[in-house]
This record gives sequence, C-alpha cells and structure tokens, in this order.
Amino acid sequence: MIVSPFSISKTLMKKLQLIAIITSLFFLQACVHKIVTVPVKIAYKTTKGIAKGTVAVGKAIIPGDSDDDKKDD
Repeated sequence: MIVSPFSISKTLMKKLQLIAIITSLFFLQACVHKIVTVPVKIAYKTTKGIAKGTVAVGKAIIPGDSDDDKKDD
C-alpha cells in the first residue's frame, strides 16, 4: 500500500482544527479588549475634564466660596 505524504489522519486533523480555533480565540480576545477599553478610557478622560471645568467655573462664579482666601488669626 502506497501512503501519500499529504494524507493526514482524521485525529491529527481534528487536533489541528482545535489548535487553530484556540489560537484564533486568543487573538480575538485581544481585539475585543482593545475595542472595549479604548472608548471607555476616552469617555473617562472627557468626563474628568468636564468635571474639572465645571468645578473651576463654579469657584469663579460663586463669590466668597474659595478656600484660598483663609486668613490666619
């Protein structure tokens, strides 16, 4: 019986498919992580900047509410 070097047994083929699926899952996990974390970081930084700006405007508008004006007795 002549065995072709290109004939692969069914068990080896199943193992290769399983390895390919697991490898692709790891690569996709990294992509999903990037897709989720980048917008969250941008939203956090934007909200943080808006909150700081709002506090600064509030301190500028409200007279006599600054902690910087404390006098030593």
